[in-house]
Amino acid sequence: MHGMTPKNVKKRGSKKTTAPAAEVSGSTAPLNIYAQHADYKKRHMAFPSSAYLRSAAPKKVPLFAYEYGDTGAGADVGIAHNWSAFDNIKIVPRYGALSVPPPVEVELFGKRYSAPLGIAPMGGPSLVWPAADLAMARAAQAARVPYTLGVAGGATIEQVAEVAPDVFWLQLYRFWKNEHAIGFDLIRRAQAAGVHVLALTVDVPMRTTRTRESYAGLGGEFKPTPRMIYEMLKRPKWLMALLTDGYPRFATIGPYAGQSPTTNETIRFARQNMGGIFTWDEIARYRDKWKGPLALKGILHPEDAEKAVSLGIEGIWVSNHGGRQIEALAPSIDCLPAIAAAVGKKATILLDSGVRSGQDVMRALALGAQAAFAGKAFLWSVGAMGDDGPVHLIDLMIEELRASLGQIGAASPAAARDAEIRHPGAWAFRRKK
Repeated sequence: MHGMTPKNVKKRGSKKTTAPAAEVSGSTAPLNIYAQHADYKKRHMAFPSSAYLRSAAPKKVPLFAYEYGDTGAGADVGIAHNWSAFDNIKIVPRYGALSVPPPVEVELFGKRYSAPLGIAPMGGPSLVWPAADLAMARAAQAARVPYTLGVAGGATIEQVAEVAPDVFWLQLYRFWKNEHAIGFDLIRRAQAAGVHVLALTVDVPMRTTRTRESYAGLGGEFKPTPRMIYEMLKRPKWLMALLTDGYPRFATIGPYAGQSPTTNETIRFARQNMGGIFTWDEIARYRDKWKGPLALKGILHPEDAEKAVSLGIEGIWVSNHGGRQIEALAPSIDCLPAIAAAVGKKATILLDSGVRSGQDVMRALALGAQAAFAGKAFLWSVGAMGDDGPVHLIDLMIEELRASLGQIGAASPAAARDAEIRHPGAWAFRRKK
């Protein structure tokens, strides 16, 4: 697999990208073997894991940009807990069945993808690297893995639909004013653009403090200080990308903020109109409006998952917001088994928060998820490698996933659930009588 390309699969790159020969569709026919980028071996020598991408990122982008992408709530305790929760999961392998890494294609919501991993929605990736949203979307389209645009991201729904039509998912926050007029119009735009899955984020009832982000000068609007300007001048490649692509945030929301609003005007508008937590009644209204698979992102309790399924929600996205909202939350991977046991036969189970590698994806699959999504690791990738970063990280994680499944004796992603697992952090919920 390393650098090898089957005859019927075209090679792909970060600029001129093509996908594996099979299109994403509702077909049950298997996809062709995933084709890595032609330069993968060379890139792997420089960045053999996401940890190397994280180490390189602050050397390539301004410090404030790195801090924004890398930080979490408070003192980053929630992030550390997410990582340690994954690391504490141990699996006993079975040998004698597999001699090659298994295929990892998967079906999610009736469509087939090259692997059970995806790019999670993020707010402001374009601050870490200008136009990062589109770079991630292009990489996901080429690899045929899900890409989820965050409504607070730096690209519009329509822009992403052009570059990632086969793998496009969209995340929404709560726009509560005027009876959700903006939220429902975003649904209209998403439907017209061909978005495949809509995810409502339910775990941000209020904004909390991110210490490193605030200290770096990014607690509110983007107003570069002398220190930030100096940091930009020290990173000429980042600065050139900024001059070329600009620094859009809330690009999808921009049209609602007035004629040609500035970035800061759009930020102010978003904060005035967006916020709070979706009520169950509101979720039911969005379920009625959206004609396609709907997921709730931020679920940690099995009773919430059961309530969602009762409203016709097809996807339960287990997440603690990557540790970026409050440090005290349980790691998502520790809540996953109970949620999978409660609704795994009724809904598609997704997971994010703490996913750094293909091995973490394998752990999530073994504990009941159908797919795992990474966010922060993709910010490290654009920080370290610019537009080439997401392409490399997808290649890397798929190789790690195939190797990890093969190592434990799982012939497919679903077969990982048959493994013997020790999960000391698994949450035991007190259920209502």
